[in-house]
Amino acid sequence: MKRHLYFLISTFAAALYSISVFAATEEKTGPFVIPELKTWEAGKGAMTVSGTMRIAVPSGDEELLRIAGMLAEDWKTMFGYLPGIVTEKGTEGDIVLEIKNDKRLDRLSGGSAESYSISITDRVRLSAATARGVFWGTQTILQMADRSIPGGARDIAVSLPCGKVLDWPDYGLRGFMMDCGRKYIPMSYLRKLTRIMAYYKMNTLQVHLNDNGFKQYFGGDWDRTYAAFRLECDTYPGLTARDGHYTKEEFIDFQEEASGMYVEIIPEIDVPAHSLALTRYKPEIGSQEYGMDHLDLFNPETYTFVDALFKEYLEGGEPVFRGPRVHIGTDEYSNKDQDVVEKFRYFTDHYIRLVESYGKQAVVWGALTHADGETPVKSENVIMNAWYNGYADPRQMVEDGYKLISIPDGLVYIVPAAGYYYDYLDEQNLYENWTPAHVGDAVFAERDTAILGGMFAVWNDHAGNGISVKDIHDRLFPALQTLSVKMWTGTETALPYADFDSTRRYVREAPGINFSGRIGTEPGCVLEMAEVTPGSSLPYPEIGYDYTVSFTIEGKAEKPGTELFRSEDAVFYLSDPVSGMMGFARDGYLNTFRYSIQDGDRLEVTVKGDNRSTTLIVNGRVIDRLEIEKRWHNEGKSVMYYVPTLVFPLQQAGDYRSRITDLKVYNHQL
Repeated sequence: MKRHLYFLISTFAAALYSISVFAATEEKTGPFVIPELKTWEAGKGAMTVSGTMRIAVPSGDEELLRIAGMLAEDWKTMFGYLPGIVTEKGTEGDIVLEIKNDKRLDRLSGGSAESYSISITDRVRLSAATARGVFWGTQTILQMADRSIPGGARDIAVSLPCGKVLDWPDYGLRGFMMDCGRKYIPMSYLRKLTRIMAYYKMNTLQVHLNDNGFKQYFGGDWDRTYAAFRLECDTYPGLTARDGHYTKEEFIDFQEEASGMYVEIIPEIDVPAHSLALTRYKPEIGSQEYGMDHLDLFNPETYTFVDALFKEYLEGGEPVFRGPRVHIGTDEYSNKDQDVVEKFRYFTDHYIRLVESYGKQAVVWGALTHADGETPVKSENVIMNAWYNGYADPRQMVEDGYKLISIPDGLVYIVPAAGYYYDYLDEQNLYENWTPAHVGDAVFAERDTAILGGMFAVWNDHAGNGISVKDIHDRLFPALQTLSVKMWTGTETALPYADFDSTRRYVREAPGINFSGRIGTEPGCVLEMAEVTPGSSLPYPEIGYDYTVSFTIEGKAEKPGTELFRSEDAVFYLSDPVSGMMGFARDGYLNTFRYSIQDGDRLEVTVKGDNRSTTLIVNGRVIDRLEIEKRWHNEGKSVMYYVPTLVFPLQQAGDYRSRITDLKVYNHQL
């Protein structure tokens, strides 16, 4: 009872502290929402939202009713009760959704189809010219409501400050690219990611479906180098990766689910470089001159093979690739001589036109400065990822007729634990200095129509480096928060970075999603159990970085593979399956401590984890610290950094013989 009372008091105190942080922020900018609101006109007082609140759709519009249903489900997830949905005008205390043109908003936003307005008086009235705008407005309402009860303290009433919002994006395309080729990213995470993106009004996810590692990390041998193609494929049975792939059915469902949240999925099949998965299936189409990760552009069989591959996902009235755009790759091919340059340009033009023949808009990586030549490449209605100005000069590409996505590698590329580009983005610099108008050192006018918007990217270059999806998320999520501001609000941010950074940690990932494993908002003990019985369920699935987990163990002989705890993403072993030592597994990697539990032991065990290491402490003494480790390859010329991190699993206790008592979980390192 004391422990429960302490938790309630600490939660309530954290909530009050969080409210004070938000209040101080709002004095400067209005309600704290990510991305920052374009305009806020404060009214008087606040609207208290009660359990009788309804969501009204006076028009009965089917799409608005669908959005109302999503809002109601999210409200239940976040605040504990399910609002009713009515096709009435709405009364005091209701949220009203409507399609309505606003001339002032239309003028301010330049006619953006994503703009919306919110008026909060004795009710909330959310209006937009399109259903898409209404949906973005619902995400704003959810964030505004959530800020009034941070810390999960359900007994604090939801309230919304009275006032008026006019909001719109500076850039129509706001996105992220995930490299799923070099590391399998489970569909369960991609679905969570699209919900997170929608919560922050990010509307485009590019899914990089095939790629390969670098051969210097695999003995210089292309036959041993990691490569994967992630989609189920009937045309070429055996092409699909065995260590993780997406069925066509689940990829279709994923795209449709994302589209329902106004997030577009751009699938990418990367050719003619980065194509080792294809040439491993059919070696005859690999380049003997430039490497087997390059397709042979002079071999007619290459075109037959790739044509058929795209056809499988593009043909028919309900193709596998459901969205309006498809990415064909075309980056980083050799430009060793002019003949291959001209052939590369021909290849690029061929696949732009092939994709268009199926009714899709083609997207390419910028490469046509690197591959400068005479062979024409179609530019009308073609989108280019402007990633490196040495490969594609942005101003020249615009002059040639391409529309650009700003994704400058020197600013927005995350390559986890690689030692080049960014492990974690320099978010302060991006927040203070970058918008999509900055394409490397080429700076365009803000909202230049040639710049469709911006993206950032995670490239999993170092296949086999131990990085987990949790580690990727740890890098991705804060960057997504920051860059959503810069792609939506642009240069007009009113909040200094320090204030933004200190306040955003109270904003959840999305309704019902906590992939980071955050528990509580202030440092402290977040879980305490006198004894953990085998097979029991715990109240939290996991604890994320930084954490301390301690317990007392009365040891019994345990068979190999005995688990202490597991979650959906990880297992912590009392006796690992290989050596019988303590250790953990996640993402296909087994990490082992140099310590085993013996029959008759009585030990005080502590595990500490952060985004660089996992430490085992027994009876107050550090036994083993698994930390980022240099691993040399290619006769000492190439280094890979192996990452042995763990988001600690807590969801389910294992079937162990030992006795576990005095479990304590802290959301910080002691």
